Amino acid sequence: MDDPGLEAELAAHRHDHRHRDVSGGWLRAATFGAMDGLVTTIALVAGVGGGGADREMILLTGLAGVVAGAFSMALGEFASVGTQNDAVDAEAAVERRELARHPRAEQHELAQTFRDLGLSAPTAEAVAREVHADPDLALRVHLSQELGVSLDDRPSPWVAAGSSFAAFVVGGIVPLVTFLLGYSSLALGLAVGGIGLLVAGALTSRFTSRTWWEAALRQLVFGAIAAGATYLVGTLIGVTVG
Repeated sequence: MDDPGLEAELAAHRHDHRHRDVSGGWLRAATFGAMDGLVTTIALVAGVGGGGADREMILLTGLAGVVAGAFSMALGEFASVGTQNDAVDAEAAVERRELARHPRAEQHELAQTFRDLGLSAPTAEAVAREVHADPDLALRVHLSQELGVSLDDRPSPWVAAGSSFAAFVVGGIVPLVTFLLGYSSLALGLAVGGIGLLVAGALTSRFTSRTWWEAALRQLVFGAIAAGATYLVGTLIGVTVG
């Protein structure tokens, strides 16, 4: 390359143009797992605490909920991501058959897609012709343009399941910390859980366009609604049973 200005711009571009890793299925699974762990355990603690349970019963209920919830989340993520990948494979098989049976129609369809994107007709047809010269490339481009999926960037069911499991456990333990340390105060445990929601919400803002305080308050409100509902149920059932 003989253009020093372009070389400098490319170097600056490589330094500035960076994206966070949001592929692989881990981010959604981990975020959902952590939030679900926090909200579920806070709600359980509020419910059994509102019903008059002592520290040992709150701990037993909370830990059982963490274990059950973590496995449920992990298995659910594994099944859902695996099913999604299977669906992509099935659609790839359909597209592969169509490319073999109707290559000219598929090439025309791709050229029309490029024209719709703003390319001139000669350029669109030339690009479509070059793409179709490689059957594997043609398949990948058609899947990307028609379905918005990529055979190379599919999330891993194992990564999604592991991320969800670990995040749920971490999130679920937070509201139980004070009880694990020997404290019996329900209000203190819920306050720590609320702080956990604020921190988790603020962390998720790093991957979105939301401000940290908007994301934090949103998660706190969600947790408060769940805790309030289960506390009310626990109080009513506790009083009735008592």
